[in-house]
Amino acid sequence: MSLSGKQAWLLDEGKIVYGPVKMLPGKKDGPTPVGKWHVQYKEKLHHSTEFDGAPMPNSVFFAPGGIAFHEGSLSRYSAGCVHLSSAASLKFFTTLETGDEVQVVP
Repeated sequence: MSLSGKQAWLLDEGKIVYGPVKMLPGKKDGPTPVGKWHVQYKEKLHHSTEFDGAPMPNSVFFAPGGIAFHEGSLSRYSAGCVHLSSAASLKFFTTLETGDEVQVVP
């Protein structure tokens, strides 16, 4: 995904198979970490332990500190996670598997 471009996509064998789609990353005081990561685990109906049980549907956790792709507002920056539309978050959830690489570029 591209933080500056606010876009994310799915690749298979180096070819785009979905996207790009609009996404919204973490805000300046809680940025989405740049780097190469791997999907750690997925949770369909996750609720935040940090933000009063806020729902995080279609969560795909990939970076330390509980950073995930999930359904969220495309007009409000997150505290580090990557907000996707409902449709895009479902596609990322159903496509990505534990161990898949996630690349986050500035």
